[in-house]
Order: sequence, then structure tokens, then C-alpha cells
Amino acid sequence: MNRIVLIGLVLVCVVFIVYKLKTSLGANQTQLKEKIDGGALVVDVRTTAEFQSGHFPGAINIPVDQVSKRLDEFGDKNRSIVVYCASGGRSGSAKSFLESVGFVDVINAGGLSNMPNPE
Repeated sequence: MNRIVLIGLVLVCVVFIVYKLKTSLGANQTQLKEKIDGGALVVDVRTTAEFQSGHFPGAINIPVDQVSKRLDEFGDKNRSIVVYCASGGRSGSAKSFLESVGFVDVINAGGLSNMPNPE
């Protein structure tokens, strides 16, 4: 009986972790497209080399380790901002930092592959 309870608890934990990971990435494709079409600043927080190898059209490159030094490039703290990287980790860090200094509408899109198809 104890083994079944333990397996059940592990499954519940796994489901919870997967749910939290999915919801921590922020917006879905439709929400991202709406924000971008509405004039959101799109920021690629990958390295310069990664950015140069391919990026979302119209995105600017501010590597995550430079975000705190380049805050003026983000503009008004009420402006919508979409950040992305390769998988969502660095953009998650950038989102948290930006929110900690007062930016109010920052979305972690996750990785470049999560960005909506440009039309």
C-alpha cells in the first residue's frame, strides 16, 4: 500500500512541475502575436552570435548578461515587452529582472521556436 501511495505522490508532483513549467513561459502563440502586432518590443536575450545566426524579425538583441546595463533601450516601463532566448531559461531571468525594476508588461515567450510565425 505504501508503494502505491508513493507512486501516486510522485505522479502528482510530476504533473504539477510540468504544469508550472508550461505556465511560466507566459503567453501562447495568439497572445504573443497580439502583443507583437500591438507594438511590443521584442528582445532576444541570447548571445550576439546566437542572434546573428537567426532571430525573430524586428527583434533587438540585448544578451541577458547586459540587460541591467542597457535598461534605457527597453523604453517606457509600461510598454509591452516580449523576451525570448533558446529555451526560456535566460528569458525567464530577464523577465524577472525587468519586473523587479518596475516593468509591468513583460512576457517570457520561451525559445525562438515558440515565437509566432511572422506574416
